[in-house]
Amino acid sequence: MKDEKETGKKLQDAAKKEFLEKGFQKASLRNICKNAGVTTGALYFFFRDKDELFESLVMEPVEEVRNLMVEHYRSELEMIDNGETVKEDFSDDAECTGKIIEKIYQHKEAFELLLMKAQGSKLEGVLDGFVEITEQHYRHLADETSRQLKTRRIGDKMIHWMSHMQIDTFVYMVEHIETAEEAFEYMETVVSYMINGWYGMFQDVVSEHEKQ
Repeated sequence: MKDEKETGKKLQDAAKKEFLEKGFQKASLRNICKNAGVTTGALYFFFRDKDELFESLVMEPVEEVRNLMVEHYRSELEMIDNGETVKEDFSDDAECTGKIIEKIYQHKEAFELLLMKAQGSKLEGVLDGFVEITEQHYRHLADETSRQLKTRRIGDKMIHWMSHMQIDTFVYMVEHIETAEEAFEYMETVVSYMINGWYGMFQDVVSEHEKQ
């Protein structure tokens, strides 16, 4: 059992190096096995194919980030359903963003693989799922905000753009920001921009609401 774990770890370490250097498409299973000091037969004992090997390097932290997002969205919708439309305390947004940053920078190479090296793999379009989750949330949020504040609803194209923009801020962070400390500073500004932009679209109604 110990030998099996060690062999699996050697394969993953060699695969991570190969994928980071060459990307999924150009990575060679033969090179991975050679660098891990195992046979190709040993590789197929642990992983069905190159896709499964790649997924083993990234899926756990990706799912953890996804779960953080889903839970945050769930709590926001619960707040809306309870009639709390105009938020005054955004600490939950900052807290969720902070947890995501921590998770990403704990597993920076995994997210670099996913966002920069996944072309040709089954995970190439994984970000579309994150955009879809975010867009569904914003649609519900827009419906409820419009209904409760008695104002026009934000258009679906704007919601789609905002959803992409939100996910793209994390992509940019992984690709261009080296440290978690810098990432926290960057995302603090991004969160402020997103919040003010969202409520800015309801500005007149929100101002009237706050005067009451």
